[in-house]
Amino acid sequence: MNQDLDQIKIQYQHKIENIESTQELEKIRIRLFGRNGLINDLFKNIKDIAPADRKQYGHNLNQLKSELESLFDQKSKSLSVNSTSIPKINIYSPNNTLPKVGHLHPITQTERLLNEVFQKLGFSLYDGPEIENDEYCFQRLNVPLDHPAREMQDTIYIKEPEYLLRTQGSSIEARLLSQEKPPFKAAFPGRVYRNEKVNKSNHFIFHHYQGVVVDKNITLKDLFGTINLLFKTLYGPNVVIRFRNKYYPEVEPGVGPDMQCFSCHGTGCSICKGAGWIEMGGAGIIHPHVLKMAGIDPKIWQGFAFGLGLDRWVMAKYNIKDIRTLLGGNLAYKPNEL
Repeated sequence: MNQDLDQIKIQYQHKIENIESTQELEKIRIRLFGRNGLINDLFKNIKDIAPADRKQYGHNLNQLKSELESLFDQKSKSLSVNSTSIPKINIYSPNNTLPKVGHLHPITQTERLLNEVFQKLGFSLYDGPEIENDEYCFQRLNVPLDHPAREMQDTIYIKEPEYLLRTQGSSIEARLLSQEKPPFKAAFPGRVYRNEKVNKSNHFIFHHYQGVVVDKNITLKDLFGTINLLFKTLYGPNVVIRFRNKYYPEVEPGVGPDMQCFSCHGTGCSICKGAGWIEMGGAGIIHPHVLKMAGIDPKIWQGFAFGLGLDRWVMAKYNIKDIRTLLGGNLAYKPNEL
């Protein structure tokens, strides 16, 4: 009987070693260890072995079972490793498996484009505090405490009357005029805040892009040339713009650049409030009194300043009909041409 067990071991050891698939291995496993398999039959037949040989036979049968199970485990692991398909990778092919990544906010993109344009024109980039004091936001810009122009801007105060959220980027201009020695060119983008009613065209948080130039013999021609260049850079050579007389306390004369409405193309709509034009900012020649307050002699030095409503520039560039979209936080929204 022990010779029969040795033959079974040799026979199945050979079969297991030559198996090439997990399917074949499973068939042999069932044939050996299944409920009606060979090993179970051998255990059932122990009762037919002579009592004197039964103990030794049972020991040898358990050993055979253990050895065959070990062979099965080893073969199963070997087949699993060999059957694992490792894809070939061409390191030179374009990678189309990367997930979609985000994009810069359109305001950030436009701001960076303007930064690049101004730096090429010799401007330096500056920044300033969003929580400002009354002196730099108003008084140094020719708006004293009792000036009626304060009513033009519905200011949000942090600690009235001294500290406030800046209502315009011109507060940085006031700081630069006091700190820098002319001649200089500076540009400074950033957020500004006013207690505005939120609608399609207005928001209490918006973005200004401001600039200031101080040099000798500065005229309106220099200002118009700079603003024309900005419009053509963003909207192409066929953009339609106009300049209107405007009042701003810190400049004299003051002008307002308008662009033909991107939505109705001049016929009038809710975006442009029926005017056919959209106000894109304010500008002008720096008032002599503002220069004097900063310690700059207006008889020697002149300058121009401008402030652009960056949100409206972005809306026009990407045909965005509602300013609230820019600050709405909808990650799925993607403007045209972005």
